[in-house]
Amino acid sequence: MSNIVDIDALPQVMGDDGQFHAQDEAVDLSDTPIEAWLALAFFWALGLTVFYQFFTRYVLNDSAAWTEEIARYLLIATVFIGAAIGVAKNNHIQVDFFYRFMPAWLGHAMALLVDALRIGFFGMAVVMTWQMMQKLGNYKMTIIDLPMNIVYGVCMFGFAAMFLRSIWVLRVHLQRGYSVLEKPESTMEDR
Repeated sequence: MSNIVDIDALPQVMGDDGQFHAQDEAVDLSDTPIEAWLALAFFWALGLTVFYQFFTRYVLNDSAAWTEEIARYLLIATVFIGAAIGVAKNNHIQVDFFYRFMPAWLGHAMALLVDALRIGFFGMAVVMTWQMMQKLGNYKMTIIDLPMNIVYGVCMFGFAAMFLRSIWVLRVHLQRGYSVLEKPESTMEDR
């Protein structure tokens, strides 16, 4: 058995004129979730803040003191909002090794338990973040005279988005009859 590849069957990028011809596929952002747009906005705000910090420190030689604190909070916002994307895609770190050796009924039950525990965890995180915000009261940021509850509010929003997305993931798993843990080659788009 030889490994001969038919070159004519492969996609062509060189035209008959000897020039490179490539076309990008059309970009469709219609299925991009709102969490992704929010995370992107926080990320760009973070990038602009860090650029401003760099500019004032190394070009003007007069560093803006507020940029480090705000950059930290924008990074927190990017992570917590962006984590909801990972929950929606169901591609957080997971161990599916043991599912290969379990009976199918046990693997399915364990996958549903994982989904239920994830929903419970994110639901409790929303409640505990709310409780922390109540205890903080009017506590202010270190340099900027704004309440710290703004930062915790964004975290709570991220946890709430993860909670709602976890419910959605469970619903998808129930509809199709299996989860990514049971069939690691599947994705959330498979239905």
